[in-house]
Amino acid sequence: MNPYAVIQTGGKQYTVKAGDVLEIERISGKNEGDKVEFATLATQSGSDFQVGTPELSGKVQGTIVDETRGDKVTILKNHKRSTYRVKRGHRQNYHAIRIDSIPGNL
Repeated sequence: MNPYAVIQTGGKQYTVKAGDVLEIERISGKNEGDKVEFATLATQSGSDFQVGTPELSGKVQGTIVDETRGDKVTILKNHKRSTYRVKRGHRQNYHAIRIDSIPGNL
């Protein structure tokens, strides 16, 4: 069984393995090619499963491979029987992260 880890970033938790590429919310101050570290909440390697309280001592290492933007989300507001109508849009910024290494034997 391949070892995996649970990390937290952008208010969300992700289950990752070495070599995975995942899309996370953009990390301010980081650019394409930069190395990043994530706090490890839990790891599993074979039958050995460890959970941190709240974090384990090792860090998951990753590299930013791309900067993208998500699909446009349209927000419409309307009050009936009046002329109140508002249309707004939003596009979330993302980083594509490649997981380089997961700490073992914490």
